[in-house]
Amino acid sequence: MSIEAIFRKPLLTATIGERNVTSVEVREIRFKPNQETGLHKHPCPVIGYIAEGTAVFQIEGQPERELPAGSAFYEPAGTIIRRFDNASSSEDMTFIACYLLDGEQELIEMLPPDK
Repeated sequence: MSIEAIFRKPLLTATIGERNVTSVEVREIRFKPNQETGLHKHPCPVIGYIAEGTAVFQIEGQPERELPAGSAFYEPAGTIIRRFDNASSSEDMTFIACYLLDGEQELIEMLPPDK
């Protein structure tokens, strides 16, 4: 009987610094075509994976980039996320988000749009 090697593909290395993580919330999130998140931040680090579709992702002060299905991402705690939107005008986008929590925390804080 032949045993096949397990394939392990590195997707992301994220340095979260000295943080206390007491629990992890894992959510599947689905966006409709052209749906946008809006300006926001998280009180905790968020690590995620694009399961279907393509996201447009931009952290404040960095260029925006597209994350196709199979991409992993990291949103640092307390950092403004300018864009995390569905890039498609015709297909849903689904991602898995892992919120690294320290006690009871909200998962997201929506911010007013820029003027």
